[in-house]
Amino acid sequence: MQTSMLSHDLHAEFPELADKIHALKTGNQHFARLFEQYGALDKDIVKSEEGLTPMDDLALENLKKNRLKLKDELYRMLTAA
Repeated sequence: MQTSMLSHDLHAEFPELADKIHALKTGNQHFARLFEQYGALDKDIVKSEEGLTPMDDLALENLKKNRLKLKDELYRMLTAA
């Protein structure tokens, strides 16, 4: 899977945790839901940064903050598993 250089795809961010990501996505509904939210936010951010979806700076900053919060929560879940 090729991702944009702007993307923060979770598999690219934590390649060493790929097996845990897969296991939690298939075995933990809460993780799977957060993972999907993270991916959707990441796509929205990339579209904005690439100029495909115009967005003001404040809205983009808020999306990035939300993505970071989700990333932190997902990482905690991955390292606790």
